Amino acid sequence: MSRPYELKPFRPKVELQIDYAGELNEQQHAAATAQPGPALVIAGAGSGKTRTLTYRVAYLIETGTPPESILLLTFTNKAAQEMMGRVRSLLGSDLANLWGGTFHSIGHRMLRRYADLIDYRKDFTILDRQDSKDLLKTCIGALDFDPKETRFPKPDVLQNVFSMSANMGTPIEELLGTRYPHFSQLVAPIEALGKAYTKRKHAANVMDFDDLLTLWHRLLKDNDDVRERLQHRFRFILVDEYQDTNELQAELIDMLGAKHKHVMVVGDDSQSIYSWRGADFRNILNFPEKYPGAATYKIEVNYRSTPEILAVANAAIKANIHQFEKQLEPARPSGNRPAVVACNDGNEQAAFVAQRALELREEGIELTDMAVLYRSHFHALELQLELTRRNIPFAISSGIRFFEQAHVKDVAAHLKLICNPLDEVSFKRAAMLMRGIGTKGADKLWTIFHDERTRLMAGAAESEDGDPDWDVEEGDSAEPVTAAPKEPIAAALRITGVKAPKKASNAWTQFADTMGQLEDPGMRGRPSDMIQLLMDASYEEYLKENFENYRSRLDDLVQLASFALQFDDIEEFLGQLALLTNVEAEAQQSEPDDEKIKLSTIHQAKGLEFDVVFVIMLCDGLFPSARSLEDLDGEEEERRLFYVAVTRARNELYLTYPLIREAQGYGDYMQTASRFLSEIPRELVEDWSLQTSTPYSDSDEMF
Repeated sequence: MSRPYELKPFRPKVELQIDYAGELNEQQHAAATAQPGPALVIAGAGSGKTRTLTYRVAYLIETGTPPESILLLTFTNKAAQEMMGRVRSLLGSDLANLWGGTFHSIGHRMLRRYADLIDYRKDFTILDRQDSKDLLKTCIGALDFDPKETRFPKPDVLQNVFSMSANMGTPIEELLGTRYPHFSQLVAPIEALGKAYTKRKHAANVMDFDDLLTLWHRLLKDNDDVRERLQHRFRFILVDEYQDTNELQAELIDMLGAKHKHVMVVGDDSQSIYSWRGADFRNILNFPEKYPGAATYKIEVNYRSTPEILAVANAAIKANIHQFEKQLEPARPSGNRPAVVACNDGNEQAAFVAQRALELREEGIELTDMAVLYRSHFHALELQLELTRRNIPFAISSGIRFFEQAHVKDVAAHLKLICNPLDEVSFKRAAMLMRGIGTKGADKLWTIFHDERTRLMAGAAESEDGDPDWDVEEGDSAEPVTAAPKEPIAAALRITGVKAPKKASNAWTQFADTMGQLEDPGMRGRPSDMIQLLMDASYEEYLKENFENYRSRLDDLVQLASFALQFDDIEEFLGQLALLTNVEAEAQQSEPDDEKIKLSTIHQAKGLEFDVVFVIMLCDGLFPSARSLEDLDGEEEERRLFYVAVTRARNELYLTYPLIREAQGYGDYMQTASRFLSEIPRELVEDWSLQTSTPYSDSDEMF
């Protein structure tokens, strides 16, 4: 019986221009010059994955494959352009016919050609995220279901629900049950809304970002002629970062490669860290089962890190059950062993990182070649303060700056209003969190609030001077106001609430009551308790309704409350928040060549490398995160995240954790070192004392 694909070696039509054996190591060469057929390339961190894929494309073309028969799929346009640019440089020829780009860009090209076959016009337009949100709002308004009668998800959340459902191939009911349980009772109206949204898009001849994949998938599935034409055209399909594909992307690859099965996927299962956005690491693990007889190539020679860092990396990932076994091998000479640093608390951890960074700079390593990596934004709060105090410049590359995030600014707005009732901006931000209150409504309510509070305070001042608030005729039963109410802000808010929109009535009452509790003199000296009170009163529910990642935002606020424990009054706390916000803003606006130490989440740092890496806050419950420990898959992804952090380091690696952590409502408590540290054999690392930057080896205990 003949195989569905041939395993014959290529027969070059011309003499090869490139010395593949001379320019690639043995493992890279084997993958780049592989025979036709399905192939899985497991490329370890720092092993030259992009180089291998680039030479693979060049080899295919040099051995007679027309460029138009090759499809190169990547996750970023930058990666596609870089690889095609390198191939052009290698071959010295134009590759205009080579199809290369992101899944979405290739889907767009396909749909432009065949849109009429899925009942779309070829001149369709693409909605950006805001356009999509506006269309969803229109659909919500047309529902028979009244979203004001219950807590209904906002368009941002709905966008993510529909996107995750499409990309993961998961029914909405199942997705709500697992990822959005607080909306599970709304399955019917959300499903109805999804159908209405799809109809509106079709009627308007528009597609959103996810449609570029879902409609491409439908095109291939429902049109045999097109599918067979594309299968015949693309004889060779190359996929970069395959470990990051979702269910929909994997199915697209399978459909396109079904005829020839010359599918080569390249990736590293140990660096699969994006399940939260729909990626499924099982795609790469199950590839050999999906493509029986597939050749597997491992590229394990690492050109980035010292042998000592690689030994820690290999140990760090070893405990994962679901993985392809691999052993990173060093190409570089020996260096220092990574250091594990136990600190008394978060402030001492920050001091250590700052001091060690200064010492390394004196040794000739520029700050730009150093990075501090962490699991979540809030892990770097103390460090930002410490770097600011020491005048050490830093750049933040962790997505939206921590103190500029909407949920942090929302909480800060309430606290600012307590400190400064004249703060119009903070009042309006708090007011517009409520349904039915927009910019104009907030303007009107501010005027009323400001006038009422001024009247109340003026009445109290006159009373203190011995003057009555108004003339009272003899026998008049009215009683003059003799003092400001105990809660002047809340009192003014209650009066203002009469003019609030009806749909905001209950929320406004809650707002006034909460502000009354916050302005209590006994509360003002406890900023941490003030934040917790806000969350308990209403803001946690607001997060659930408005943000699909509400859990991580809630975690941020819990940690913000813990961070606030070190401040004795609200003014000092808000002052530090303002300072850090401005420092972050300046860091973002700095020139790219300025010397600054890089602060980044690990997710944002994937693909980067630095001479020196500090990985901080390595405590169980923080890294790995508490939520991830609920199941094996979560814990294993956290371990992969740790592996990614370790493999960013070229020359020096510091793994730090605090022994004591302050927690809102619990005071100080002892931290447990991350389980990931205990999985690293002691002989692979150095245990550093806190009193000196020199390692010591006589410690009885390390973790």
